[in-house]
Amino acid sequence: MKIIKCKELKDKHTDLKFGKNFTDYMFMMEYHDGAWDYENACIKPYEPFVLDPSTSVFHYGQAVFEGLKAYRNEAGEVRLFRPMENMKRMLDSCWRVCIPQIDPQFAHDALVELVKLEKDWIPTAPGTSLYIRPFVIAVDRALGVHAAKNYIFAIILSPVGAYYAHGFAPVSLYVEEHYKRACKGGTGHYKVAVNYAASILASEEAEKRGYDQTLWLDAQENKYMEEVGSMNIFFVISGVVVTPMLAGSILPGITRKSTIELLKARGYTVEERRVSVDEVVKAAEDGTLNEIFGTGTAAVVSPVGSFGYNGKDYTVGDGQMGKITKYVYDELTGIQTGVKPDEFGWVERIV
Repeated sequence: MKIIKCKELKDKHTDLKFGKNFTDYMFMMEYHDGAWDYENACIKPYEPFVLDPSTSVFHYGQAVFEGLKAYRNEAGEVRLFRPMENMKRMLDSCWRVCIPQIDPQFAHDALVELVKLEKDWIPTAPGTSLYIRPFVIAVDRALGVHAAKNYIFAIILSPVGAYYAHGFAPVSLYVEEHYKRACKGGTGHYKVAVNYAASILASEEAEKRGYDQTLWLDAQENKYMEEVGSMNIFFVISGVVVTPMLAGSILPGITRKSTIELLKARGYTVEERRVSVDEVVKAAEDGTLNEIFGTGTAAVVSPVGSFGYNGKDYTVGDGQMGKITKYVYDELTGIQTGVKPDEFGWVERIV
């Protein structure tokens, strides 16, 4: 793989706001003439794309992306958490929006080489990391609703601070009854850009009502919990950990999968099934709703202290972070950074 050197390197940023600053280099590969151009794929200086106003991604939304992190611990190790899971999910997303498949091992290796080159950008303070954003966009210079014939696959990196910079405070959720995030047979199961555009209005309206994030209901019956914001959702009811099953409209999160595997290995009862809003409201009313938490790459785990539904607010447990929530957060972040042993083989040490 070619590396095109920067003429000048940036100063390493001390401002670690999420997604605001980017490293010196990026990875880029193009698809044209019916094939990915592996031979000319390269790591090059981070720079803007020059795209025609007619470029198809602007008009028809053929775009997928992933998100994962690199960590550097006190021993100087650079660690990735289950990166091949992200590469496999990216290929599933590509399939759903008719983007040609990329060799997952090649994509993984390109990511590793880029992170190695930029390892000095990885912050070392507790809770900080290097956010990794692989993405693919359609770049035909033509209008017309059909699969493009030209694409760019790129990877960019951004140093980020601790998600909970001001404390691990529980969030409040608004159960959205009108807008829908996804339906079975649609794109909810895949990490495609359009899913996130469709969620913004409901999220902004939830914030105007005084809530932190939106909790989505299913599109068909408007009664079953699906996701929260850009995370998967877990409920602890009478000591049993319950999460909505993957049935075509919920993103198969890597952190979700890891949480389920971790808790089952530790002897917890975990159920993947449909969870109705009525069941959760009843549990909140009778005191059996112990905890709610979200899982995702950015936060790892986000505790939920309350939720609003049908004009009424409900407290989750005692309104504070629950025991299982904290346990999952401590275990997963401990494995990611090397504080705790990686008995599952999830971590890839690259330096």
